Amino acid sequence: MSTSSDDQPNPSSPKGDPAPRPSRRVFSPEYKLAIVTEYENAPNGEKGAILRREGLYSSHVIEWARARDAGTLTSGPADPTVPAKRPKKSAEQIELEKLRRQNEKLQSDLAKTRMALDIMGKAHALLEGLSESAENDEPPRTS
Repeated sequence: MSTSSDDQPNPSSPKGDPAPRPSRRVFSPEYKLAIVTEYENAPNGEKGAILRREGLYSSHVIEWARARDAGTLTSGPADPTVPAKRPKKSAEQIELEKLRRQNEKLQSDLAKTRMALDIMGKAHALLEGLSESAENDEPPRTS
């Protein structure tokens, strides 16, 4: 009895992948503060046990302690990978930014065009000079 390749899932295809993609863990600021406090108050032999129990790395605790010391742990978002939301821009601000970008592009294009014209003028003068010198030269004589 033969089986076709359609009967079995292809491990390289998204449908055939039995394990879903893991999601990133998100920790609340309260949790981070509690873990940092517990970690700092624990004796040296117990710090590793806290990390193993919570499934964390020492780099997590160090990063959270730095954030706490900088004052950004309590006021920032729960997930540091998510950027803070910026206030919405008005239609005028959006159009102003668009016009500024367009102006910069046009100024750049103008500078390139001026440079190209300068080069073309110099090339024209050079060719004109070569043409005049060729007219004044006598052709070489052959004996």
